[in-house]
Amino acid sequence: MKESKTAKKAMSRGLVTLSPDMDVLEALRILVEQRLSGAPVVDQIGNLIGMLTERDCMQIALGAGYHSEDGGRVENFMTPSVVTVDADTPITEVAELFATSHFRRLPVMEQGRLIGIISRRDVLKQLEAAWQPDRHRI
Repeated sequence: MKESKTAKKAMSRGLVTLSPDMDVLEALRILVEQRLSGAPVVDQIGNLIGMLTERDCMQIALGAGYHSEDGGRVENFMTPSVVTVDADTPITEVAELFATSHFRRLPVMEQGRLIGIISRRDVLKQLEAAWQPDRHRI
């Protein structure tokens, strides 16, 4: 596979972001409706300050759904230390990171700014495309 395939070329650009002061039950609703396993949490000026994932929301959903408990603010449930990838990271390195971790999606950063999200599926699409024989050959 050519090393020219990078996180930036494979990532999703249509970002769904959450704010730290958002109600976590509203954030959970957004994740479910958008079919997302997680979303970045950004402050008022767009700095990445955390991630809220399905895993983070599981206890909240149980409490709200079965015990009528209130949620709280996203900042109280998000994971504040976020693993990110640089936009220029080769897709093979991103694949290795996914293969050796529990992450399903990772924020993609360029010059310290969040520019997209790359998921396991995005990486698999790139790897699968590399395995495809050239269909134009006779």
